[in-house]
Amino acid sequence: MEFNNISESKYPEIVKALLEKYADVKIWTFEGNLGAGKTTFIKATLKALGYTDEVQSPTFSIVNEYGDSVYHFDCYRLKSVYEAMDFGIEEYLDSGKYCFIEWPEIIEPLLPNEILKIKIEHTENNTRNIAINLS
Repeated sequence: MEFNNISESKYPEIVKALLEKYADVKIWTFEGNLGAGKTTFIKATLKALGYTDEVQSPTFSIVNEYGDSVYHFDCYRLKSVYEAMDFGIEEYLDSGKYCFIEWPEIIEPLLPNEILKIKIEHTENNTRNIAINLS
């Protein structure tokens, strides 16, 4: 599934469609350069899930918990898969809760077989291209 040249204002529509189509998929990964819109997409997803408090990227804490049903990870600062294991990422992934993971490359060996991969690319005209794949 691909969306090309969309504005961030379209994120709620896309999120709604994803939550309906992939209701059982709890691990979502987000790839894209800095400023691509990963956190903004996650904010839209949390809003669609009913979360109303402020959402920030967990750049320094590595994981934020929202309500009792969502974990948000930012793995940008992790240097190895072992660091993720040290803070117990496997327990989070096995929790049955939504896990939204920015910069997932370092922890790919720990991810389950079924994940929703979302790749966001910032385009020249301040729009985004989004590629979504179930793996």
